[in-house]
Amino acid sequence: MASQPRRVKSVTKAPKSEELPSFLNSTSESEEEEEEAWEPKSKIARKPRLPKKTEAKTKKAAAPRSTVARKMVKKVAIKEEMDVSLPIAPVEDNKMQLLKPKEENADTKSKSLNRVLEVPKKIEINSFQGQNQNSLMSNEKPSTSVPVMKQEKCEEEFAFDEPPSKKIKLNASPEGKPVKKLGGKIKEEFEMNWDIVQALSEITNVEPWVCANLLRLFQEENTIPFIARYRKELINNLEADALREVQHALEELRTVARKTHTMIQKLKKEGKLSTSLLNGLLNCRTLEELDHVSAPYKTGSKGTKAQRAKQLGLEPAALSLLQNPVELNLFSYIRPNTKGLENIQEVEAGVQHILADIFAKDKDTLDFIRKLCQQRYISIQSTLAKVSSKSGNEKDIDKFQLYHEFSCNIKNIQHHQILAINRGENLKILTVKVNIPDGVKNEFCWWCVNERWKPKQFLKPEFMRLFRSSVEDAYKRLIYPLLCREFRSKLTSDAEKESVMMFGRNLRQLLLTSPVRGRALMGVDPGYKHGCKLAIISPTSQILHTDVVYLHSGQGFREAEKIKRLLLQYNCSTVVIGNGTACRETEAYFADLIMKKYFAPLDVVYCIANEAGASIYSVSPEASKEMPDLDPNLRSAVSIARRVQDPLAELVKIEPKHLGVGMYQ
Repeated sequence: MASQPRRVKSVTKAPKSEELPSFLNSTSESEEEEEEAWEPKSKIARKPRLPKKTEAKTKKAAAPRSTVARKMVKKVAIKEEMDVSLPIAPVEDNKMQLLKPKEENADTKSKSLNRVLEVPKKIEINSFQGQNQNSLMSNEKPSTSVPVMKQEKCEEEFAFDEPPSKKIKLNASPEGKPVKKLGGKIKEEFEMNWDIVQALSEITNVEPWVCANLLRLFQEENTIPFIARYRKELINNLEADALREVQHALEELRTVARKTHTMIQKLKKEGKLSTSLLNGLLNCRTLEELDHVSAPYKTGSKGTKAQRAKQLGLEPAALSLLQNPVELNLFSYIRPNTKGLENIQEVEAGVQHILADIFAKDKDTLDFIRKLCQQRYISIQSTLAKVSSKSGNEKDIDKFQLYHEFSCNIKNIQHHQILAINRGENLKILTVKVNIPDGVKNEFCWWCVNERWKPKQFLKPEFMRLFRSSVEDAYKRLIYPLLCREFRSKLTSDAEKESVMMFGRNLRQLLLTSPVRGRALMGVDPGYKHGCKLAIISPTSQILHTDVVYLHSGQGFREAEKIKRLLLQYNCSTVVIGNGTACRETEAYFADLIMKKYFAPLDVVYCIANEAGASIYSVSPEASKEMPDLDPNLRSAVSIARRVQDPLAELVKIEPKHLGVGMYQ
């Protein structure tokens, strides 16, 4: 065994001594072919040998060489190691040399076998061969594991080279700072004369850039919870309630735009659409304005006074009064046999109606009068209706006694007062009126005559009188009713919103009342004639016992024995009394017994619970399914006890309108 390693060393040194001169002295193609022809034999001869012995041998061969020779020895050493251990060939020169015998020499079996073995070697190492050639040349001990690890690392860097999309989105505002521009123009389905972003900002008092961002977010079908939590930088950290208000206002504006374009298409088919009417419709921002402008053109309408005057052919006369009054002659429009044109007074009335209609539908005129009203004292007044005072129900009339002679500024009036006035008006008990001071009318008329609708030429005295009366008629007959409707609609809308919000706040507090758990409770639904209904429930809300006691009919002492026996039997120390009829008498009864320590050794306490909706729940289908064998009166006692034990679990069974926590139930 000791002689075998010596024989191996002597065999392997021979090709080293032959190869080194061939690499150092000459680089011709014929010599490379001779080396390549020799290689397969040496490989086949060394195939069964161990890699450890070749490693030791290569080190020994590489040590005494010069620098140039050492590099070449490294090539040979790598070649020998890889032939024995792994099927790879890292050096490009050897690779090229291995390709040549494939094409030229295909005679012997050893070469064909060698080609079969070497083809997979070239494929496996091909990916990193050119990249890591320098590193292989510089290391004394080549290792196949190091370049493989580097190759995996490169693949990871290449696969995940780009940062995640979330980082890209947050780069613009990593700390939630406002981003005022998202880019792109907002396109609505129906175009109007007003900008939807600006209109939305004026209605909701939210910055225009926030409204623009919200429009884009809503167009992308983002929900309010998503926007409020993950797009704070785009909405300036608005709360969810504010987002809902913006969404509601946006829906209203889009509804107005949709109905406006529907009306435009309808009028176009009927041939009634004019340029001024089209502008008037496209200027509408609310449904009230749209109704005001389109009312004369609705199907089945007799038409306004202005429309009837236009049918008589007086529109050119009205326009001539504003544009070219010198050439106007109203007497030429008189037609003795035509109703409405029989005399000069009827002609002037027709012209006045047309002018008033033009003034009342002008956007700048309406904006001026609205701005004027914001600076003045506008009040809402309610009085007792004359019809109701004669033939009305006295009980209903007394309910609205506070509003028989009531007046308040529309800026200071309370929401519940608005709801009460509206309800009294619907019952025809109250008459409601909006008072606008005369100063508003005078200033408006002066502005119209001297600025907005100032005639381009001098008017004759009779034309000037007609012009002034047209402005006053427009204010009194058209603009003032429109303002009253707008004020009433705005006040009612705000009051309804506030009532819903108040109901939500009160209901939240009611549902989040702290429960009284872990003890048995006695629920008492007080009453006179039908007695007080009792129900004892376990700590897990199971019904243990139900009974009826008559505490207020002279049998209080005898009933006290029954109550004491029940409390001791079920170890119940808490009594829950409903706040309905006979509540105070029942409370005094239990308080007297507790003060005398009648229930000793139990330390009994009592509380009063709100029983709103308990009677309605007791006869509901849900209660019938839950407690099918109980009388409805006893079900209400069970519900009262459970409201204290677990308010949330019990109150969700009752319709919200029966809980009695709103502004008006």
